[in-house]
Amino acid sequence: MPEKNLTTDRAADRLSLSSGIWPSTATENEKGALTLGGISVKEIAERHGTPVYVFDEADFRGRCARYRRAFEDFDVYYAGKAFLSRATVRMAEEAGLSLDVCTGGELAFAKAVEFPAERILMHGNNKSTEELAAALDYGVGRIVVDSFAELDRLGELVPRFPGARPYVLLRVTVGVRADTHAHIATAHEDQKFGFSLVSGEAAEAVRRVLSDGVLELRGLHSHIGSQILGTAGFEAAAKRLLELRAQFVREGAVLPELDLGGGFGIAYTPEDEPTEPEEMADILRTVVAKECAALGVDVPRLAIEPGRAIAGPSGVTLYTVGTVKHREGIRTFVAVDGGMSDNVRTALYDATYSVRLAGRASNAPLQLVRVVGKHCDAGDVVVRDDQLPSDVRPGDLLAVPGTGAYCRSLAHNYNQVPRPPVVAVADGTSREIVRRETIDDLLRLDMG
Repeated sequence: MPEKNLTTDRAADRLSLSSGIWPSTATENEKGALTLGGISVKEIAERHGTPVYVFDEADFRGRCARYRRAFEDFDVYYAGKAFLSRATVRMAEEAGLSLDVCTGGELAFAKAVEFPAERILMHGNNKSTEELAAALDYGVGRIVVDSFAELDRLGELVPRFPGARPYVLLRVTVGVRADTHAHIATAHEDQKFGFSLVSGEAAEAVRRVLSDGVLELRGLHSHIGSQILGTAGFEAAAKRLLELRAQFVREGAVLPELDLGGGFGIAYTPEDEPTEPEEMADILRTVVAKECAALGVDVPRLAIEPGRAIAGPSGVTLYTVGTVKHREGIRTFVAVDGGMSDNVRTALYDATYSVRLAGRASNAPLQLVRVVGKHCDAGDVVVRDDQLPSDVRPGDLLAVPGTGAYCRSLAHNYNQVPRPPVVAVADGTSREIVRRETIDDLLRLDMG
């Protein structure tokens, strides 16, 4: 039997462009054709092919600006792992955001467009000596240290960079289990990230950095997870970090910064109700101020790291229907020309998406569908349950919103399928900012 029984009203809500799951420029013409950035998706598909990631430039810029305004008294780092390209790095810089990178590869994108080094924060639970050296060589502003082994690596590297005394934050595992999927909950004890607060590791790490004098400890860091819609987890994490910080501030340490991480969720369906950035900013600054007052210590400079919340709603993936199979009494399977190679989140995180018939209007009754991909895997699902008109047929164009974050970042070549391009749209024009992979690209890597 179907896993869900979506009502007609709910399906109509899902199809509404005002439901909060579409980019801000999305419109629909009288013929049922979806328009993004002033250009119809039919034209995008004809010009660039499908599957294709459509990146709404105005929407992305607008979300960068909104976070910068809402968190005007915070440092705001765009979390590049959500979606990173030279174009998005430039846009983040132009909006006044800083940049969060996790690997040497992500750092290379920042260097490629000469992003200001002092506004870069580098994450990673197992940063290599080469990656740390690249960060020191470029002069990144903050390194988030994740382990004692990393403290050793940094300490050994610093003499190779005369005059260097890197600014570091210590990532603390605060023991908060965020209300999200287990694979993206990152602050509970059974987790690979950070120094454990409960075991005393975090306090030991603070003492070690302060006593060694090789690194400059700027403060503490926490990241509780991803796709978090509420505020309770952030509030609990902030309080625990501040208690640890106060312990050392009272002893005379100067820890001027506190990074509360990212993970702010977005709406993938109309049922999702994420906290708006303005509300989140008010809650976090209020919680921190009250807690510092109660602890009798100064208020640190705060930082956040939104990634999905900026890039996610800016992206829509277009697919072309290849086959339609009706399973009587169960559901209808609609197979498209992409799948888990361009969006693995449904398989990996049991993520929920919406889908829309994007290239034409239809008055046909709605039916429960599962949008699946072309890969040889039963888990190759793009949209697990939604409704489409019952006359959906091969050749139809479908649009899946909310795919701007982590879809291209996690894309892969299962079944040797090339990855789609990223096409930026703005003011009625389209341009590839990441080109489509080809079979020749895949063969070029094979040295056999």
